[in-house]
Amino acid sequence: MPAAPVATASSTASSGKIAHPPAESPPLAMAYVHDQDSEMALLRSFSDLGIVDGRVERGNIETAINDLARRGAPHFLVVDVSGLDDPMTAITRLAEVCDPKTEVIAIGDRNDIVLYRDMKAAGVAEYFFKPVVSSVMTRVLGGIATGTLDQRTARTGKLVVVLGVRGGVGATTIATQTAWFLAEERQRRVLLLDLDLQSGDAALQLDTTPNHALREALDHPERVDELFLDRGVTNVTPRLGLFAALEPLSDVIAPAETAVQQLLGVLMRRYRFVIVDVPTPVALKLPKILQLATTVLLVSDGSLISAREVSRWRQRIGANTPERSTLHVLNKKGADGALPDGEFVRALVQPPDFTIAYDRTVAKTAVMGTKTLHESGTLRRGLAALTRELAGGAADVPRPLWRRMFG
Repeated sequence: MPAAPVATASSTASSGKIAHPPAESPPLAMAYVHDQDSEMALLRSFSDLGIVDGRVERGNIETAINDLARRGAPHFLVVDVSGLDDPMTAITRLAEVCDPKTEVIAIGDRNDIVLYRDMKAAGVAEYFFKPVVSSVMTRVLGGIATGTLDQRTARTGKLVVVLGVRGGVGATTIATQTAWFLAEERQRRVLLLDLDLQSGDAALQLDTTPNHALREALDHPERVDELFLDRGVTNVTPRLGLFAALEPLSDVIAPAETAVQQLLGVLMRRYRFVIVDVPTPVALKLPKILQLATTVLLVSDGSLISAREVSRWRQRIGANTPERSTLHVLNKKGADGALPDGEFVRALVQPPDFTIAYDRTVAKTAVMGTKTLHESGTLRRGLAALTRELAGGAADVPRPLWRRMFG
């Protein structure tokens, strides 16, 4: 079979840029891509880095596997996985023919956070959704060369899914206040995503007005970029953003799981924490999102029905893993109709991870819809341990009265 056309970067290496190996060695960098746009972007990137022998061939990861089986592997290898039903199988086969020191960067046509995480777990240095941006590719290749790439990728945001095991347990209040505390008390950059597009209360509780951007993002996830989010996300505070909608009840809305995954992939690269308030009917249709989450917060009250539902949801989600944990928040402890503590724990089999006592003021304020909920001492005490678990660090200790009065 005739060799595919080869493009070569022609710039001369300069001081401070990546040095290339001797002529008899394999090229420092090679790429196998389908399209001309990706080819030109990679050639610019190789040129900017001073890689004079960088090679770009037309093909994909299968072409790379066949070539590398016959000749030495480069230090930097870019492979195209577009159009493959199972890219991870090809990545595994590539690993068998690659030198262990080869740094692999994949590009493809799927904006999928699950695929991204699978590739990172398999040792791929980075994965890019097309189109390839030469400046970003240059930054990543430079980061690999200098050893700083891991510092950037490690900052992918944490995904926290808040799920009320039944209606009326206060899951939205827990979601909004957890987001607020992480943003304002823990100084993290947080996005609260309300996936109840027709009856969600997150915007109401935070005294903001929802818009139609979330609906558009889920209908057309390929349109979501930084500019879209700048315009569509409501800034509750400088560190807390809200993505919520209030669509007509007459509309038929059923967000596709792939669309939610793509949206989360973009959000998790922009925010340190993404808190998702997901109603039970929607959660049943998003099993992959529950597996993708760093933490799933099951919110219940102290009723017998809640105890049963917590157990059922734990069973559905599965056992904890190093990448994902399920935590149970008992909300409204001591409210009318709640079981005595001992009976509730026996019904659960295992005690709640966090407990928030019932406060009539909190319940009334939440119904009225106000972001001053965080001023409640009951909520502050109840959420201190939870936010410590999510963000790390010491719990917030209420300041003595004299310090609050005199600073």
